[in-house]
Amino acid sequence: MLARKQEINLQLNEVTDAVILAATFWLCHWLRFTGILKLDSLPDIPEFKYFLWVIPVIAPFGPFLLELQGFYDYPLEKTLLKSISQIARAGFWLVILLATSSFLLKLPIPSRSVILLFSLVAPGVLLIKEAIVIATYKRSLRHGAVGERVIIAGEPEKMSEVEIGFTPTQRLEIKIAARVSLTTPDMTALVEAVHEHSVGRVLLAFSHIELDVVQKAIEACELEGVEAWLCADFIRTSIARPTYEVLARRPMLVFRTTPDISWALLVKGLFDRVAAFLSLVVLSPLLLAVAIAIKITSPGPVIFRQKRAGRHGRPFMMYKFRSMNTNAEMQRAELVAFNVMSGPVFKLEDDPRVTPFGRWLRKTSVDELPQLWNVVCGDMSLVGPRPLPVYEVEKFESASHRRRLSMRPGLTCLWQVRGRNSVTNFDDWVRMDLEYIDNWSLLLDLWILLRTIPVVLLGLGAK
Repeated sequence: MLARKQEINLQLNEVTDAVILAATFWLCHWLRFTGILKLDSLPDIPEFKYFLWVIPVIAPFGPFLLELQGFYDYPLEKTLLKSISQIARAGFWLVILLATSSFLLKLPIPSRSVILLFSLVAPGVLLIKEAIVIATYKRSLRHGAVGERVIIAGEPEKMSEVEIGFTPTQRLEIKIAARVSLTTPDMTALVEAVHEHSVGRVLLAFSHIELDVVQKAIEACELEGVEAWLCADFIRTSIARPTYEVLARRPMLVFRTTPDISWALLVKGLFDRVAAFLSLVVLSPLLLAVAIAIKITSPGPVIFRQKRAGRHGRPFMMYKFRSMNTNAEMQRAELVAFNVMSGPVFKLEDDPRVTPFGRWLRKTSVDELPQLWNVVCGDMSLVGPRPLPVYEVEKFESASHRRRLSMRPGLTCLWQVRGRNSVTNFDDWVRMDLEYIDNWSLLLDLWILLRTIPVVLLGLGAK
């Protein structure tokens, strides 16, 4: 994995293993205490409360000792024998730590048989868990659910060196979508490749290229809203934040204009999906009533489907309650002259294609509720730049417009709480989206969600 993702996965593994070790120890005590595991030569043992002090030792220190032995390093490249050896060494030191704690703190171990049983069972449980994780991850790699497509650009010889330096795990996780040779400050080929392949990361590999070419490449990535991973010296940027990573056993400077992978982003993703799912359950009577009303009041399907541009421009199918007549798309060309929004976006003041019931749906934003399913599926977030139709994104003329695609689109954002339909300048819309991206935090998301509630309930700015 790339370094930051690897760090988060390490922490998740350690927390999981801490829970596993604590649960396994309790299970071993339960097997002895209840007599399910009969050992005739040994006496009965006391209740679990007399063993509680062991948990604060094995839960935090067990994963720590496993990490010291390299148990979490390169799991796809390890053999079973190596995993067993690492667990055995960590187990040895954990037993020493337990014995030392018991002796120095005068904490009793009422039954050594529980410790012995734990020493035999825990390694097997850890190995099974590791096998399940690896098998699941490999299956996800085969189905494309994980892993990443990237573009590598720069000097051909240097690009080859970087690719050769990929570890076996990185070769499974990283697919080179395109290779772009950069020998002049003209970044047209790089920008076109980013648009074509909808990647979120560009690896820049230079050795003897002019520094202005490197600077132009980083600026192009910066404006496109994709990460630039530079195998070079530090380059000053105006927007992107430089961080340090290691890839292909080489130091890399990473220039990001979007939030880095973090626990905060993981919390955002988890909260989005859980909240969206619960909202669908709670609102299901309303959704059913709206679906019936649409069916009764106008002919045509209940749900409107349209391809929208997701993160980095990757298309996905977005769902809404249909609020227009069935031939709305065919009428669009006739109404272009009445567009009130500048730029590539199409919006009408009083759209004649909207049905009477559809006007109420739009006024209350109820037509947007099916997008909660897009949030559950991971195509959208609760908060993020609004997704635009693919055909409108293809008309983007400014590079700054593309940068709004660098975060997952959402149901609401600053645009919704600062005027909504009263904003008629697309550049102002983009400016607010970039303000959100550059200042993103969980608190900002919460603030936008709380501000969205009165906007929706009162229909402020909606038409």
